[in-house]
Amino acid sequence: MNYIELFAGCGGLSLGLESIEGSYMVMANELSPMPAETFVYNFFNEDLSQEKLMPLRTKWLSSSFPVTDLPKRLREDPRSYPDLNSKQSYSDITNSDDLKGNLVVGNIIHLNEYLESNPEVVHKLRNSYGNGDLDFVSGGPPCQSFSMAGMRKKNCDKNSLPWEFANFVSKVKPKFAILENVTGILRAFQDGGENYYAWIEVSKAFSQIGYIPLCLHVNAKYVGIPQNRPRFIMIGVREDIFERLSATFNSAEKELFSSSLSFYQGTKYVTEGSDTQLKYHDVVCPNGLKLFQDSFLSELVTHTESFISVSEAIDDLRFNGSNAKPSKHIKSNYLKLMRETYKEPAMQYNHEERRNGEHVQRRFRLYQIMQLVGKGLAKEVKAVLKGASLDISHAVWEEFSQYDYLVDGGVYIKFNSKAEFLDFLINHQTKKQTQKALVANNPAPAALSIPDDACHYHHDELRTLTVREMARIQSFPDSFVFRSKVTTGGQMRKFEVPQYTQVGNAVPPLLGRALGLSIKELLSRL
Repeated sequence: MNYIELFAGCGGLSLGLESIEGSYMVMANELSPMPAETFVYNFFNEDLSQEKLMPLRTKWLSSSFPVTDLPKRLREDPRSYPDLNSKQSYSDITNSDDLKGNLVVGNIIHLNEYLESNPEVVHKLRNSYGNGDLDFVSGGPPCQSFSMAGMRKKNCDKNSLPWEFANFVSKVKPKFAILENVTGILRAFQDGGENYYAWIEVSKAFSQIGYIPLCLHVNAKYVGIPQNRPRFIMIGVREDIFERLSATFNSAEKELFSSSLSFYQGTKYVTEGSDTQLKYHDVVCPNGLKLFQDSFLSELVTHTESFISVSEAIDDLRFNGSNAKPSKHIKSNYLKLMRETYKEPAMQYNHEERRNGEHVQRRFRLYQIMQLVGKGLAKEVKAVLKGASLDISHAVWEEFSQYDYLVDGGVYIKFNSKAEFLDFLINHQTKKQTQKALVANNPAPAALSIPDDACHYHHDELRTLTVREMARIQSFPDSFVFRSKVTTGGQMRKFEVPQYTQVGNAVPPLLGRALGLSIKELLSRL
């Protein structure tokens, strides 16, 4: 499979694709130099932190600094990349072969401008630099405004990126296009009193360049990843390829593409508005699971009977308490699967214990107990922590009184009265309302991109997760090394992508592998 990855990040999708025999990365593109540093370290063995290094496979499309000043390039604000061919621009792209098999660091808008001016490069990308037809272009364009946690605005610069993705696809014309995005893209925007569906508009954009859009709502936990991580996936099939494939479709596949084909035919030449209905397919919808299981999408639903838990993924990485740091013998089936898939050595990077203050640790213990008792009973305690209440019911006190709590001096005690417990709660009030503890026997929640998102589930591990633990949950192998800063804050959050965010933003590699295997199945029919 010949593929191009856009919005490559640290390489989660590429890692999954590379695990499939016969995969060949024609090129990749990433905006930010921080995840780019991680990408090239793992895939090309290029250490950009080494002074005097002249990278061979890391190419800046446009930078304010020369290649001889890599430290400044690695800390450059991507929002300030100079325009192509401007006096302030330094570019490493000097001939048509500079993209071949390499990571291009730069703005996709600039990349599209470059291709517009260099048709010979477009031709080489289309035939994978002589390696055969380009099979697919994949990527997850960042769309913070599509996220439920984002601004959810129609006219937002960050929302233009899926259209730049479509622009790139229209030039290189792969057989398939795979677009991954946040699940919030499926929910309606309000614009001028009317509902606006971003996923419909994105599907229109691909229809208008000749691709039939198959829209899916998938979840990483169904692939065997210990995270409840729903994602939107659009698989665009080039019209001529669809015509060839349609003769091989079984009844499930015909049903999957039924509304997609009608939508395509109704919107291919429409620029605004359409009454044509487009469906997205979800495992939880009636007959949804069977459609996935009986089609080329079966790799996306290999774990629907039982889910991999957080403890199966990271329990061997504990620092404290009984049975911490067990033998290196692999005990969990999840870890065995990772070792077999990636054929990786047993080594661990990015696993430094995070030290949280005693006050924060005491609150973390509260979060653990709140998860154990359940949302209903924890609601009253949460209200006190928020400062919205000063009391709890007797029933809630009876439940919470059964557990031990960390107090001053680092000791655990059980409270003797509701009054004592309430004093404890009031002394640990916080404005952070999204923090929670992981649940050992469940998959992790979707929101895991900064250290503060969740704390450990174990009684003796009152801390946030390490980068390695988050990476395990995302299905990265232990041999995958995350580079650049560990975390960041303040105004730097607006453009820096440190290690925690690299993990949280990545496509889980095992999900990437499942998508790749789905495409490989279709390619085998051509």
